[in-house]
Amino acid sequence: MSGTTLRFMLQYPETNGPEGDMLAAGPVAELASAAEAAGWSGFAFTEHPVPGARWLDAGGHQTLDPFVALGHVAAATARLRLLTYLAVAPYRNPFLLAKAAATVDVLSNGRFILGIGTGYLKGEFRALGVDFEERNALFDEALDVLPQFWHGETFSFRGRHFVAQRAQGWMPLTGPVDISSTTRTPRIASWDELAVRIRELQRNASSGASLDVAVAYTDPTIADPDGDTGRHRNALAALAAIGVTWVVVPGPSRPHPAAREFVERFASTYIAR
Repeated sequence: MSGTTLRFMLQYPETNGPEGDMLAAGPVAELASAAEAAGWSGFAFTEHPVPGARWLDAGGHQTLDPFVALGHVAAATARLRLLTYLAVAPYRNPFLLAKAAATVDVLSNGRFILGIGTGYLKGEFRALGVDFEERNALFDEALDVLPQFWHGETFSFRGRHFVAQRAQGWMPLTGPVDISSTTRTPRIASWDELAVRIRELQRNASSGASLDVAVAYTDPTIADPDGDTGRHRNALAALAAIGVTWVVVPGPSRPHPAAREFVERFASTYIAR
C-alpha cells in the first residue's frame, strides 16, 4: 500500500465534566483563524446534544452544536475544510441533516465535510426519543436519503424509516481502551489492525473511488511541549503509510491561550509548509 500525504484537522478542544465551559479554549473564530494561519488543513467539532450526567462525571465532554459552530468558522476563515467529527445521523430526520450539511457547505464555498456515525450513548438516544436498537438501520437509511436530497431533484424513498452502499471516506474509532461493548463496534487496537481494515475498505470501494480515512490521534502527550517529537513523527508517518489521509488532533483541554499556543507549536513541529 502506497503512503499518502497527511492533512491535519484540529478538533476544537472540549471541556470535561457537567459544568465544563464550552468556550474554555477561547473564541472559536480566533482559534480557527490561528489554525489556518499556522498551516492546519481543517477544523472539526464533535456532537453531544444531551450528554448524560453519569457520562460527564466519568470524563465525558461538553461540545457546541457542530453545524452552527462550523458555520461560524466558515465566516472567519477562507481555506480550512470543515468537518463534523462526528455528527450522529440517527439523532436527526435525514432531511434536516441534509439541509444543515448543505447550508454549511454553501456558506463555506464547498469546504464542508459531513462526517457521520451511529452514536453510542444510550442516555442521549433516550433523551432525544430515538430507539437505540434501531440506530444502525436509521444510519443506513440516512446514507441512502442524503445523496438523493443533495441532487436537488424530485425523488421518492420508501424504507423502514426514511443499505449504505457507498461513501467517500471512513472515520474509524481507534484507541487503547476497549469500549466495544459500549459502542457495539469491533475494536481496532493497533495500527496493524487499522491497516487490515483500510485494505478491506479499498477492495470493497467502487471502482476508481478515492477514499479518505480520518483517524484521531489519541496520544495526549503530543500536546506536551517537552514530548517525544520523534516518536510522534514516526507514528504519523506510519499512519500515512497505511493509507490514512486525515489526522484529527484534539486540542488540549486547557484554557485559552494555551490552546492557541498548542495550535501554533503543533503546526511548526509536524505540519510541512
